[in-house]
Amino acid sequence: MKIKTLAIFLFAATLGLIYSCKDHCEHNGTCDDPLNIDYPAAYIVNGGDGTVSVINLNDSKVDDEIGLNGATFPHHVYLSPDKTTLAVAITSTDLSGGHGGHGSGTGSYKVQIIDATTGEIHHEIVTEHLPHNAVFNASGSELWVSQSAAAGHVLVFKTSDYSKIAEIATGKMPSEVTFSADGTTVFVANTDDGTVTMIDPATKAILHTVIVGHTPVGAWPGTDGNMFVDNEADQTISVLNVVTSTVTATIPLGFKPGYAAYHPHHEELWVSDATNGKVAYYKLESGTWTKKGDFVTGADAHAIAFSSDNLTAFVTNQGAGNVSVIDIENHIKTKDIVVGSKPNGMVLNQ
Repeated sequence: MKIKTLAIFLFAATLGLIYSCKDHCEHNGTCDDPLNIDYPAAYIVNGGDGTVSVINLNDSKVDDEIGLNGATFPHHVYLSPDKTTLAVAITSTDLSGGHGGHGSGTGSYKVQIIDATTGEIHHEIVTEHLPHNAVFNASGSELWVSQSAAAGHVLVFKTSDYSKIAEIATGKMPSEVTFSADGTTVFVANTDDGTVTMIDPATKAILHTVIVGHTPVGAWPGTDGNMFVDNEADQTISVLNVVTSTVTATIPLGFKPGYAAYHPHHEELWVSDATNGKVAYYKLESGTWTKKGDFVTGADAHAIAFSSDNLTAFVTNQGAGNVSVIDIENHIKTKDIVVGSKPNGMVLNQ
């Protein structure tokens, strides 16, 4: 009787271990079973969970989840030009409340390079300071990583082997590093300086340092030849012309911006309202950027992305733990998709 009881116990324990390992594989990305993301997808970085939710754009449902090997507070995600590789910055710092003093934390700072189809992490770049984001250049041959520190700088790596090839000094506490829409200029938002550093991606030389508003977080590219800089403390957008390297307009918002995205089809600038859980949209009319309206998304609205057919937009809501689906033409929310905790960055692979 005792032997039979022991056998049943051992069988149950073994079965539980099998299912525990399966769950660990699916949610932490530590096992060998690759995913098969063979559909148009939106990759959503969940800062609170340390995961990436994968939304199938065919039906707007979460079909897969990429684990990040126990990494804490991943932040923003970029896709390589050939659409095969993702780069996610691991900040080990909760940036959902804002970016003031965001370089003061300590932790396991790194950038993870992830296969966009299988979800497998095939390289990690360890950094000395907090990497706010990591972005590929226009050809995909380089990865640019911002380093948030009092003596701020940007690191450049070859994507062939991820060896470092350049280190460029910028301003204090740089946040997002981005490229102009045509890929000819690099922009670094220096959060503690109230400036944006412009860099030649070919020579790695600094071209200009432009004064913007207080606490700039990102210079977001527009196809109209402008970069749109979101200034958290000032609650404004600085419109920075790529060719002239000058601020041509300052848009007063009345709320803390989370992100700015220019929609070329409608010639609208969408700005996420992190304060009120909305997105406001603006148009350039008679030389002035004018607010045309806003719509509710969710608590602490953040990143904005547009579908390639110009019909649908997606907005991550950090406080709500979901992604809002927006009818672009009518500026209305059609549904919310539950993802992980504190979703921040997002990229579409269409």
